[in-house]
Amino acid sequence: MKRRKMLIVSTALTALLATGAYAQDKAKHQAEVKAKAMHALQDFYKADPKIKDAVSKAPGYAVFTTYGLSFGLGGAGGKGIAHDSKAKKDTYMSIAQASAGLQVGASDTRYLFIFKDAKAMADFVDNGWDASVGAGAGAGTGKDEANVKAGAIAFTGGNAYVLTKAGLQAGVALGGSKVWKDKDLN
Repeated sequence: MKRRKMLIVSTALTALLATGAYAQDKAKHQAEVKAKAMHALQDFYKADPKIKDAVSKAPGYAVFTTYGLSFGLGGAGGKGIAHDSKAKKDTYMSIAQASAGLQVGASDTRYLFIFKDAKAMADFVDNGWDASVGAGAGAGTGKDEANVKAGAIAFTGGNAYVLTKAGLQAGVALGGSKVWKDKDLN
């Protein structure tokens, strides 16, 4: 009977400690994602100062950083936040991209979505976002942004911007992107 109680108590303590460690890891990971997202937002502001005004007037925005490779087949993934300016609330999100075609490269790319209204933002956060991509190219040195492309991705809920921070992506490919709420970070 004593062994049984000891086993129950030790199991409960282990579970409690694991939950505390998970909460610390989650908070640390959230802080890392938010810091990268805020850095990406600053990169957009430096590349095109008009974006800062658009973000400040919008009901919300989402910003992501992705890293990808391609050689015929391509893929990229990353994390970011969707920020509700009215509620002052962040929702942690993930993004993934896949493509196939005549393409080659590696890149560090940022995406910014500026929502036109609260409904567009809620739809983006609650339902995610899917898009097809046609062709694209971008280059960056790692120190200076190559360019900010407005409307480079199809997005009907507001304005979308793409910034290639470092690397080179060139070619023609068919593919798509998917954005969804990160269940592990929310």
